[in-house]
Amino acid sequence: MIDPAQLTDPTVRAFVTAVNAGDRAAFEAVLAPGATMSDDGSDRDVSQWTEKEVFSCNGHMSVASESADGRSLVVDYRNDTWGEMRTAWRFDVTPDGRVTRFETGQA
Repeated sequence: MIDPAQLTDPTVRAFVTAVNAGDRAAFEAVLAPGATMSDDGSDRDVSQWTEKEVFSCNGHMSVASESADGRSLVVDYRNDTWGEMRTAWRFDVTPDGRVTRFETGQA
């Protein structure tokens, strides 16, 4: 596993660190206004999805690998609802370091 502090892209590093800390304020700070996301190919409301899949159930990202300059990850994701699963994550990041879109799904 890759220590989140060693992730190449600083924005993705901040995203993973916020998720793992359960830090909603830090997570929201890394998102650009109007950020979007999808889960297994279906667009979801970011606030509703993160509440259900991350913050209310202790979501945690253990990064197995990264590619695309650190903007694509393979992650062993776990939460109290679903247990652990291998997932893929892809991030679109603005030049000033905010996530405009993230996509996740089974890897």
